[in-house]
This record gives sequence, structure tokens and C-alpha cells, in this order.
Amino acid sequence: MMREIEEIGAKLGIGPEKLEKYGPYKAKVSLPLAPGPKEKSGKLIMVTAMTPTPAGEGKTTTAIGLADALSLAGKSTIVALREPSLGPVFGLKGGATGGGKAQVIPSSDINLHFTGDMHAVTSAHNLLSAMVDNRLHFDGSCGLLDCRMVTWKRALDMDDRVLREVVVGIGGPLQGIARETGFDITAASEVMAILCLSSDLKDLKARLGAIVVGYSPEDRLVFARHLKAEGAMSALLKDALKPNLVQTLEGTPALIHGGPFANIAHGTNSVIATGLALGLADYVVTEAGFASDLGAEKFFDIVVRGGKIPPPAACVLVATLRSLKYHGGVKLESLKEENVEAVLKGCENLEKHIENIRLFGVPLVVGLNRFPTDTEAEIRALSEFCRAGKARFAVTDVFARGGQGGGELAAEILKAMEEDKHHFEYLYPLDVPLLEKIETIATRIYGAGGIEMEGRVRRRILRFEKEGFGHLPVCIAKTQYSLSGDEEAHGRPRNFTLIVTDALLSAGAGFVVVLCGDIMTMPGLPRSPAAERIAVTDDGEITGIY
Repeated sequence: MMREIEEIGAKLGIGPEKLEKYGPYKAKVSLPLAPGPKEKSGKLIMVTAMTPTPAGEGKTTTAIGLADALSLAGKSTIVALREPSLGPVFGLKGGATGGGKAQVIPSSDINLHFTGDMHAVTSAHNLLSAMVDNRLHFDGSCGLLDCRMVTWKRALDMDDRVLREVVVGIGGPLQGIARETGFDITAASEVMAILCLSSDLKDLKARLGAIVVGYSPEDRLVFARHLKAEGAMSALLKDALKPNLVQTLEGTPALIHGGPFANIAHGTNSVIATGLALGLADYVVTEAGFASDLGAEKFFDIVVRGGKIPPPAACVLVATLRSLKYHGGVKLESLKEENVEAVLKGCENLEKHIENIRLFGVPLVVGLNRFPTDTEAEIRALSEFCRAGKARFAVTDVFARGGQGGGELAAEILKAMEEDKHHFEYLYPLDVPLLEKIETIATRIYGAGGIEMEGRVRRRILRFEKEGFGHLPVCIAKTQYSLSGDEEAHGRPRNFTLIVTDALLSAGAGFVVVLCGDIMTMPGLPRSPAAERIAVTDDGEITGIY
């Protein structure tokens, strides 16, 4: 039974006067909380995964179930997660609120419009786009911006491949200047990254003003502040900056805020929400999108490096027998069949992800997200593999049993935090060249032998350094389906060449985006999108989101 949101707030010492309610079961938390509850210094648990199958491996479900299990054990716990994007909700993966008995609720609300944050980010992004084209219209080709050198696109929170490249301004002088542009999905917008990395409203405004929109006719950078856009953008984002408070099915408080993808963005919820949670609870469970090569690496090298939240005290590395068999050479349609040999072969992929987490010096537990078709022989094989590699291992059954099904994982993660060595370190220093940072991630995290790119891409990266942005971390955008840049390369590819296809400057967010392989910042719908099964009953109940 859902509890009134005031009851959830009371668990954390948040009074009703600090809750901006969106109905009885969800609310924004007014910031700052002072005078509020006594600040705690909670421990952060980050949930990541091995390389997934196209359907995903239940990382969010595991995170929610772990939080419920810690709560059942009497630990003050909050789960801090990203907001779902409508792209995957209506596309391939479906909803992103967990599953079975390990869910955040009200799930349909969270998966759809929620409290309007996605709309606010989309609107702020497109306001800047409109102001760019407005300036081009009134200034012409000799104004502040060179119409051939505009880098800022438009955004939409939906998978729509036909919008990747568009032409605007056609139809004559009254329609503005004709030029090529395109759309990114909102989760890949720099505005989304800024929302998630900003510490407060002042920081938000400064970061928005630092967005690069293009170059002048004199070949100088043009920022959003030159268009006087950051004030209006901040007005649109003022309420979106406040974290959203909901609950799990078992009543564990949940802060859900921000939604950058990890394959094409930095992949974690807001630092405001995580920081708030750490001040309210003894344990905070968060997740980093997709696998350790994407979400976890960016969490460590971008989010933690920002200095607003501490390194995780421990990590959960989610594995499934489905994914192990998939990376062991089994076809998708045969993953339900027992195949111990394929499980062991697929452990090569898991092994690399274990190595990746250990590179950062963070204790870890391999958490097997159990499916009904898993067999004891397969589970035993995985357990023995982890034991041989001196990796902690726990089976979770949170989908079927909720918090009770996460007891073993909760016990192991508590032991890891208490008993295992923690010596966090970043993968690379910020004072090395951008190209060296890219190559370091490619070789040490992905297992590549090196990187290659066209001369124009190399020159663009070198230009970023010349313009004063060489100190930034890099955010690599690549496929989530492989450790490499080739989504068909399953298992553990070795000594491959990572192909860098483009680089973008996200000066406001504070990183350089590096595109690899065939990755695109506007996904397309699959042949049979989830939207085909979503409906609403005559009584107003939404069905088909899972």
C-alpha cells in the first residue's frame, strides 16, 4: 500500500512545509532544507553491471531491492535514481522504475510526465536553440554567430531517427536563415548534464551561461551568455533543480532526479539528490547507467571528480546468467536453456568489469540478479568463478521477493564496506592531454589496443585544448552492448582499435564528449516498440509499461 508522501518525508526528518506535493504520493523537496534534520554522513553504494543484453539485466531493480533489504535490516536507507526518459519507455527497454516487488512508485507517473523535469530540460534547451536562430535572423551572416558554425542543436524526449539531421529556416527571409541542424534526445542534452551536475541555482546559472553554441565570423567561441539566454533558461529549470521524493513498494524513501543516459551522456542522477540523501540517511544506494565501462567510469571520473559527492564506499556489479550466456556465444532466443559452458565462457566479460572496478580501488560484490530459468548448476559455476577470483558474490531474488530477496546481497555489501580495502583513485589526472585521456579509457577500461580518428576529429580535440578546455574530463559515447565500439563484439574483445568519430565540447557541463563507432545522440524506435503495447483503460489505468 502506498504511503502518503508526508509519511515518507517524516522518515527522513523532512517536514511537510518542505514538500511541494504533486498529488498524494510524490513531491519535490524544497531546497535548502535548513533549518532541517541533523546532517548525517551516509555511505554511498553504487550499482553498476556487466555488459547487458538488449533487454537489460535489472540494475535498477537490484538497486531498489538492495535499498529495501538494507531497510529491512534496520538501516536508514535512501535509493537515489535517475528519472526515466520517454525514449526507452516507448522504445526498446520499456519503463525504468524497477520490476516485480522491487519498484519505485507510483511507477506509471514516474515513467511518464512525473513532475515535469524532462519537459523543463527540453524547453530550456530549445529556448536556447530559438534564441540562436533569432540572433541569426536579425543579425544576418555578419553578426555574433557564423551560421555555418552553429553547434547547438534542438532536443526532444523521444526516440525519433528522422530528426537526427534536419534543415531549418527554409521558405524565405521571414523564416530565418536556412541551415542544417538536428535533434538530440533530451537525455543527451548538455542542459540535462548541467541540471545533474549543478550544486545550486547559482552554479546552474553559471553553467548554463558557459554553454558553447557555436563560433563567430572571427572564429571565436560564442557562449549562451553572449545571447543573454542563461537567465530565462534558469527560470525554466528553477523547479526542476529540486529533487523528487517518492517511495519503493516497501516504503523505502526514493529520490529520483535527472536522467542522462550513460551510453551518450554521463549516466547518473543529480548530485543534489545524492548529496541530499547522504545527509539524511546512513546508506544511499545509487546506480550508474549500463555497465562499468560506461556509467561507472563516468561516475568516478566525472561525477565524483566534481567534488560534491564522495567516492562510493562499495559497488554492486550486477550480473545475470542470461548476459553471461549471451557473451558466451548463445543466441537471444536460447538464453533460457541451461548452458554451464556458455556461462563460464561469458565470465570473461564479467571478469573485465571486476577488473574495471578494482582499478578505482572500490570494494565490490558481484550480485546475481536471479531469473526463474536460472539453474543451480549455472549459479554454482558463477559462484565458483567469483570465489576463484576473490570477488564477493551474492544471489538476489528481489524481483520475486522484494527486500527479503536482497538479504544476502545486503549482508555482503555491508561486509565489503567494513572489511575490504578502499583506496579510491581516478583513472587519469586532469592535466594530461585530451587524447591521452581518451586512449587511457580505451585501453585500460575497454581493453582496446589503441584509438584512431580522422584528422578533422583530432584537430577539433586539439582545438578544444587550445581554447582552454584541455583540463576537462572526457565523456565517451559508445555502444552499451560491447566493451568495444562495435555492438556485435560480445564477450571480452581484446586489442581492438576504438574508432573515434567526433568530439563535442560541453563546457557548461564540464566535460568533452567523444563519440565512438556508430553511436548516435538521437536513438530510433525498434521494429516493435514498447509503445505498441501501452494503453489506458476506460477507468484511466495505464497498462503495458514494464
